[in-house]
Amino acid sequence: MEAGVIVLAPSKSVGKHSTKNFEEMLVILSGTGKLNITGGTSLVLKKNVVTYCPPNTEHDVVNTGKTPLRYIYIAAKLGK
Repeated sequence: MEAGVIVLAPSKSVGKHSTKNFEEMLVILSGTGKLNITGGTSLVLKKNVVTYCPPNTEHDVVNTGKTPLRYIYIAAKLGK
């Protein structure tokens, strides 16, 4: 398992990437943004929202606001 805090400047994104064999949860601390899931949904991110990305999901987080988007990510590797 790994976790960290991300601070994303306005209009920036983390870049499209895959969860591979991890599940990932995002806990939004402040700011606004979108979680864009490739081939799927676009979720609105704002303070106190918690999102989940299943394994093997390509996604990107984009700051759509005028202040930094701050969130915690928690990624856990799937067991066999």
